[in-house]
Amino acid sequence: MTISAKTSTVENAPPAIDASTLKGWEEQHDDLMIIDVRSGAEFDSLHIRGSYHVPLAMLGEHTEEFAAKMGTRVVLVCQSGNRAEQARKRLDSVGLVGASVLSGGVPGYAAAGGDVVRGRSAWAMERQVRMTAGSLVLASIVAGRFVSPKLRLVAGGIGAGLTYSATTNSCAMGNVLSRMPWNKSSNDPTAHQALQSLGARE
Repeated sequence: MTISAKTSTVENAPPAIDASTLKGWEEQHDDLMIIDVRSGAEFDSLHIRGSYHVPLAMLGEHTEEFAAKMGTRVVLVCQSGNRAEQARKRLDSVGLVGASVLSGGVPGYAAAGGDVVRGRSAWAMERQVRMTAGSLVLASIVAGRFVSPKLRLVAGGIGAGLTYSATTNSCAMGNVLSRMPWNKSSNDPTAHQALQSLGARE
């Protein structure tokens, strides 16, 4: 099943845009819809004013429903651009072609003088992944030395997972971490609420 043609995004829209282009679009296009696919804690910490919060995991579970609610000019944003690109590919697979990804993510947009909303600081998901992977590798090496050599296999597993992540431009560890309590927000929308919010623009 694919979405109807009327909800396809702007033809020939670039797959990646920079902060200055997005700022120009905000001034020139009333049909612009900015979709932030980060975790709730990241969104609360810093987000583009007027953007819609649709976490990547939620978008993945309800791709067709969200695609049907999105407008004609869609920009996907995250911390750096990686998760937004994953979201773009998922939307493209159900017929929403032409969505753009913000290069440099929300921090880059803020640094360029874009209009953002700031809140309580939180670790970005990429930083959490590096900390978790590094800690697991270090712990497995120490445990392999003092407990059992077999525990060193954990480090190999982490390395294989990171290699797969880079090859496929996905991150299973990031998906797991995004569901942890510290990455949630009291303002996190349910899928129904997020869909209603997007539907209000139709």
